[in-house]
Amino acid sequence: MDKQAIGLAGLLATSGTLHFLVPRPFDSIVPRSLPGSRRIWTYASGAAELAIAAAIVVPRTRKLGGLAAAALFVGVFPANVKMAVDWRHATPAKRAIAYSRLPLQLPLIAWARRVAR
Repeated sequence: MDKQAIGLAGLLATSGTLHFLVPRPFDSIVPRSLPGSRRIWTYASGAAELAIAAAIVVPRTRKLGGLAAAALFVGVFPANVKMAVDWRHATPAKRAIAYSRLPLQLPLIAWARRVAR
């Protein structure tokens, strides 16, 4: 398997696992406009990350997994915006983390698209 696919699958698997092991930070960035429990959204997005990681690992489903990863990175952008807004008065370190997540989505989307090819 190529290094690009392994790296992306590892990133998604790690993040997906963290959604279940330490859900509170993820709950806090779920946009309030989404219906239902924030925890359900945290678990659903974690499960999606794990499923996409598995799809990327399997050569036959890698293209679909890469495209799904790109869509996921687009879909979680509102959570990153919420984090940036919520942390605008936080410590400089927290602000740096929150603000750096916004442009980070673009290389993540590009990475996922490369894996899909």
